[in-house]
Amino acid sequence: MGTTLTWGFAAALALATGTRLWLARRQIRHVRTHRNAVPAGFADAIPLAAHQTAADYCVAKTRLAAIDLLVGAAALVALTLGGGLQALIDALATGFDPAGLWHGVALIASVVLLLSLLELPLTLWRTFVIEARFGFNRQTPALFIADLARQAAIGAALGMPLVILVLWLMARMGQNWWLYVWLAWMAFNLLVLLLYPTLIAPLFNKFTPLADPALAGRVEALLARCGFRSSGLYVMDGSKRSSHGNAYFTGFGAAKRIVFFDTLLSRLAPAEIEAVLAHELGHFRRRHVWKRVALLFGLSLALLWTLGQLIGHAWFFHGLGVRTPSTAAALLLFFLVVPVFTFFLQPLTSLYSRQHEFEADAYAASHSSAADLVRALVRLYQDNAATLTPDPLFSAFYDSHPPAARRIARLQENPGS
Repeated sequence: MGTTLTWGFAAALALATGTRLWLARRQIRHVRTHRNAVPAGFADAIPLAAHQTAADYCVAKTRLAAIDLLVGAAALVALTLGGGLQALIDALATGFDPAGLWHGVALIASVVLLLSLLELPLTLWRTFVIEARFGFNRQTPALFIADLARQAAIGAALGMPLVILVLWLMARMGQNWWLYVWLAWMAFNLLVLLLYPTLIAPLFNKFTPLADPALAGRVEALLARCGFRSSGLYVMDGSKRSSHGNAYFTGFGAAKRIVFFDTLLSRLAPAEIEAVLAHELGHFRRRHVWKRVALLFGLSLALLWTLGQLIGHAWFFHGLGVRTPSTAAALLLFFLVVPVFTFFLQPLTSLYSRQHEFEADAYAASHSSAADLVRALVRLYQDNAATLTPDPLFSAFYDSHPPAARRIARLQENPGS
């Protein structure tokens, strides 16, 4: 069985990596082919120069994503079949009892740190080369380092207790440990959702109450029409890191907040801002957030149950390059290799997300103005250099939002549906 798993994993990784590289190549070729002509539906609103910039931006990001993919695949092979995880297990055994809780905690922390360091050069290139080349980056090196430090501190403060609890539950709860771990995972996610708006997000950005009384009045009227109650309307200083714009609501219960990027407020007219917010409210009213949370919890339960069936078999460890079985090694191996085997399910999750976007657009059209939402979307596509001509197959695999042309055509054809 171990040998079968080894060859099965190698074949699945090769197939998934090859497919992703092929999709990236298709995307680059398709975007380049359509670079010199603005799509007919956008010709009056988006200049050719802006369309070409968006094409170049898309190509640059796709190339970097392909490099990221290859680096990730190489790291995965090194950790598993290459014996890297076993080498870490052996190295940590000099300072920790291999059968003890702290050896597992140290092992998981080491792998997370190693993968984060591996990702760092690509993140730096993305931020200070690609984003800067196209005029989006406003982050200084000092702010970048400060963000890294804050992220590491929050990750340790939240993640380490969770890892300790999960490993303890796996060791103490018998064969049904996966159910207790799942309950702990659900509680952790709900806690983060509750804490994020008021405790975590303010560590990275400044949030100030919306000061424009006319816009605030317009938004309050929209909220009343939609039956939505929030704990406040806030403006986030997103411009200190990027010129990209957005709006969102966060939290749940009494902690719900509506947040506008300052870059969004500087670019859109009040009616367009209202339409964008109506779209975000559509996600709430159609319960998209809770549907996605329920899907996440359902999938996590299935995955943990599956791990519960595998963890007692030596071939599971040996087939993935680990000679010394442990609960921590099982967790790492499973969640490292699962994305390889589930990659071809990604179009289904993308389709599900795009359907939610259509539903939110329809909600916005029925509670504000479809024409204002179209104008806002066109402006955001241009300002964020989003390509108007993605490769259809690439888009079907990856895009959580519908292609621009299809999305706007649907709004124009059915403005209230």
